[in-house]
Amino acid sequence: MKKLLFLLCAVWTAGATDAAAQRQLIDIHTDDVSLILRAAPGEEVQLLHFGGRIEDPAPLMAYESYRHPGHNTEDVAYPTFGGRNYHEAALRATHVDGDLNTELKYLSHETQRLADENVTLTTIHTTDAVQALDVDLVYTAYARENVITTHAEIRNREKGTVILHSFYSSALPLRAEKYLLTHLHGAWTHEAQVEHTLLTHGSKSISSIRGVRTTHAENPSFMLTLGSDRFDEASGEVVAGTLAWSGNFRLNFELDECQVLNILAGINPEGSEYRLHRGETFTTPEMIYTHSFEGAGGASRNLHDWGRNYGIWNGHTPTPTLLNSWEGAAFRFNARILTDMIDDAAAMGLEMFVLDDGWFGNKYPRNNDKAGLGDWEVNREKLPEGIDYIASYAHDKGLKFGIWIEPEMVNPKSELAEKHPDWIVRTPKREAPLTRNQLLLDLSNPEVQDFVFGVFDRTMQLSEHIDYIKWDANRCANSIGSSYQADDEQAHFWIEYTQGLYKVMERIRAKYPDVLIQACASGGGRVEYGALKYFDEVWTSDNTEALTRARIQYGTSLFYPALVMASHVSVTPNLQTGNVTPLKFRFDIACAGRMGMELQPKHMTEEERAEARRAIEAYKEYRDIVMQGDLYRIGTPYDEDGCYAIAYVAKDKRRAVVFAYSLRYQSRTVPVFRIPGLDPATQYTIREVNIDKPRYWFEGRSFNGELLERAGINPNFSRIYDSAVFLLEAGDGR
Repeated sequence: MKKLLFLLCAVWTAGATDAAAQRQLIDIHTDDVSLILRAAPGEEVQLLHFGGRIEDPAPLMAYESYRHPGHNTEDVAYPTFGGRNYHEAALRATHVDGDLNTELKYLSHETQRLADENVTLTTIHTTDAVQALDVDLVYTAYARENVITTHAEIRNREKGTVILHSFYSSALPLRAEKYLLTHLHGAWTHEAQVEHTLLTHGSKSISSIRGVRTTHAENPSFMLTLGSDRFDEASGEVVAGTLAWSGNFRLNFELDECQVLNILAGINPEGSEYRLHRGETFTTPEMIYTHSFEGAGGASRNLHDWGRNYGIWNGHTPTPTLLNSWEGAAFRFNARILTDMIDDAAAMGLEMFVLDDGWFGNKYPRNNDKAGLGDWEVNREKLPEGIDYIASYAHDKGLKFGIWIEPEMVNPKSELAEKHPDWIVRTPKREAPLTRNQLLLDLSNPEVQDFVFGVFDRTMQLSEHIDYIKWDANRCANSIGSSYQADDEQAHFWIEYTQGLYKVMERIRAKYPDVLIQACASGGGRVEYGALKYFDEVWTSDNTEALTRARIQYGTSLFYPALVMASHVSVTPNLQTGNVTPLKFRFDIACAGRMGMELQPKHMTEEERAEARRAIEAYKEYRDIVMQGDLYRIGTPYDEDGCYAIAYVAKDKRRAVVFAYSLRYQSRTVPVFRIPGLDPATQYTIREVNIDKPRYWFEGRSFNGELLERAGINPNFSRIYDSAVFLLEAGDGR
């Protein structure tokens, strides 16, 4: 017996030694970031490093964690439920024979540079030690943007159906003394509020189970400041991540007894059990990561660059300035009201007019939100001239034209609901709950996908002069039930609804690649890179009040570039908050994103119209810097002194635009704004725009970038709503 035990030990030792000899490093990197893994046949894939670039990672081949084998696994790339893993699993499955365990072992990997030489793709092949279940871990590295994305492809080769309980896109272990989590929270009209939490041992999750319009309360994005409990714009080590998925999501942060933070990110597993049939592959959504030694600002700029270059449809084509009809006309309009608004928009220098809700429905006319949704026929009583008349009128005035649709939803009082009750998301014998007097169509059903595509397609056929579609979605998914899904696969709805939306958008973009499309979703409901793969911009919030927008736009900017942030000037008192703000302050806030207007111009005074023309003209002068420049946040709108600024710096550092705001009464305090991101040796001439006469001592003077960063400028703000926009241009100056 002793001799047999000795032989078994010898064989195990020889096998372990042989595996160790075959270990290799998998070095995935960008210009400044490295993700380094270690693998050997028959072993789990370990993740050794995610952070700053390591030019020569070879010494990490000998890395030892000294973790006791009885205390948990090593830091693996994709932890599973089974083996020694005590953490929440990235993959938890029930195999065909009832086996609850999965242990993924390395098979091979390959790395290829894509046609775009900035991008490399690495695929790591793994399989379960016992069952015929394979998982490919796919990493895409974007060199210049310093972004690495990752997803998993789960393939069933077993003799029946495997049940997936959890199937995250990625797992990322991090090691630091402290972890400060920064994330967004909020509610409708109060989105993208920033919260900082110093993580303690145990788990914290950021999640949504709303199915549709998922980002009002939470956003699938985060920043982690490593080794510090202080959030800093310009310094410190930061890891940022954001999930490209428009459905239920979950980000889980588990700080273990070894002081390792284990991050899981992907589709929310709650209620989403997925039956993977034999021969099928399930592909998880993309998780997007970056790393910065330049604080939160550096992480944001990386994500903004990646978004514009790879994550946003037409990421280098800004949406025109526009007048939207909603807050100016709502459901009450006719052709004359709309053409008058177009005349006023053209006179103020705007570039597009958008007709919002209320233009459709005949049997059930869309005169309020209680009827007509789903019946996409032009309302003959309101617009007997048709949509082409309005769109052509806009084009004749030199404006582009856009129109509103909400194709995923339906009013019970509609011809569509009468004709296709089977298309509505509901469970037999249960009443479908109403939100905004509407129900949800089942986009997991291919027939509904055809209908939704048809809504877009037929709307585009209303006129050859339609340039822009505002795609709204005004409710979440709840009390779900699908007549299309099998009885034992009802949980598939949560995933297949989102996949159905993407299938529709793929068809739309194949036919209409140049049409501008906004993801509205009640404002702030689809602010994530899954939607932005198909949309040009998002409606940042239904709240257009400028003071509140300062925080909403600040939070959004942590992860998403100004290019996608639609921001409108609206009436006072504001319809959401009742607040009264000066017109200049409203413009100076809106011009930090994609500026537009949402009011009835006829209610403006001549002075206000002139002020609007001036602000719009100024915006066009520097808009390219806002849309494509590097963002530097100067303070935050949460700071106690109530002063906040942002700077957009052109890529060549020859121009910059600075927005400065006073968000509270300053008394005798004069704020100082130090402007980062400029070339230290370049002379910049400062000119305030959106004013009728100079106001500050530094107007027209030139200073080098070093002085502007270290000494700054001091506009004499004293009251709440004081604001200024400064254009900096390289030149000799005086």
